[in-house]
Amino acid sequence: MINHTSYLVMQKTRKCLLVGLYLFVFCIAGKHAAYSQTLKDSINTLSLKQCIDYALQHQPAVQQTILLKSITKEANAVNLSGWYPQVGVTVNYNHYLQEPISLSNINGVETPVQTSVVNTAIPGVGVTQNIYNPSLIYVSRIAPLNMKAAEQSIDSSKIDLVTNVSKSFYSLLLVLQQIDVLKEDTARLGESLRTAYHQYVGGIVDETDYEQAAISLNTSLGQLVQANESLWPQYAMLKQLMGYPPEKQFNVAYDSTELLKEININATEQLRYEKRIEFKQLMVQKKLQSELTRFYQKTSIFPTLSAFYNYNATFQNNSFSHLFNTVYPNSIIGLTVSLPIFTGFARIHNVRRSKFQEKILDWSEIDLKDNIYTQYATALATYRGNLYNMQKMKENVTLARRVYFVTDLQYKQGIVPYLNVITAETNLKTSELTYLNALYQTLSSKIDWQKAMGDIVY
Repeated sequence: MINHTSYLVMQKTRKCLLVGLYLFVFCIAGKHAAYSQTLKDSINTLSLKQCIDYALQHQPAVQQTILLKSITKEANAVNLSGWYPQVGVTVNYNHYLQEPISLSNINGVETPVQTSVVNTAIPGVGVTQNIYNPSLIYVSRIAPLNMKAAEQSIDSSKIDLVTNVSKSFYSLLLVLQQIDVLKEDTARLGESLRTAYHQYVGGIVDETDYEQAAISLNTSLGQLVQANESLWPQYAMLKQLMGYPPEKQFNVAYDSTELLKEININATEQLRYEKRIEFKQLMVQKKLQSELTRFYQKTSIFPTLSAFYNYNATFQNNSFSHLFNTVYPNSIIGLTVSLPIFTGFARIHNVRRSKFQEKILDWSEIDLKDNIYTQYATALATYRGNLYNMQKMKENVTLARRVYFVTDLQYKQGIVPYLNVITAETNLKTSELTYLNALYQTLSSKIDWQKAMGDIVY
């Protein structure tokens, strides 16, 4: 006979079970409502490659660096425009309130003579053409380097983007896999709860077995709800990195088999500093600084040579109304040579300053190589440790499944207490979640290793 207290406990347990199952259904339904394709303009599924391709086309930071390259191109065009003819138009109008006087010797007498008329208008056209200009030669030499630096800036932003999108994608997959594990866990615990209850009704065990089962089920349901709720910020982070509209939804597509196939790396590959984008950028900086030193040392001491042509149409008349009746044109063509003789030792100091800056970049190269090697060593060691841990955790999952199967069967046969089932089930869930963490930590460390090696492709 079941006494009144046991009956109340049974009723309370049933209510907990119903509430737990309701939370389970609500959790799963909420997930599908949030992330299934309900909008006709939504993308169905996106693989990692599709996420990266979309990000490369829409991520604001990458698009900004592309625009900076265009700005650099236009800046080069501005700097090199000095090689083209420079044409200008000027117009001067003069009205004398008092006309200028000069003294002329007329018949041996110094006689004042007016040298101008009241009104003068002189429209003119001037053309100059640089033939040899040290500054223009310098900007011509560095223009390709400026463009290369801009392109490298784009490459750097794309490498960072691929790295961040990949890690965010793997982090999202981890949560999705955790949800699947917790769904299986709640299903097992629900079955265990039913088994414990029927065995209690049959008088095989006492009420504490199904009470413990209810506690475990509620704990698992809470973890499942939390995992589902964490999907929202995970998707939001991935969308932000991709430049994807926040109001649109998409699901991620992945193949677990392919992930495991691609997890291995060639650990024997030698580190090559020149493959790193940071090293390439530093080399361009050093070339730019070398060109500046060369300019101050050699090019700037040469003269500037340019040709000019001026045409003026002069109109003169004491009466403004007749000013433009007659034109007196004049034109001139010539060469201009400008040679700096003494500039207060500015060139010498500029040369010294530029050489000091070159030495700073030499030290920067040494420091960068040290940093790259540290990143490489850290990434490789982390990857190896994570890979070994993942392999062992995978073995643990196999063992834990076997232990749970045997323990659950023994409990149903009345051989072992329910505490053994709880322990086996907890170990199984823990081993599965630990394996997933180890798997995605290994994938993430592989990305770090590829970045350290300069092997990120896009």
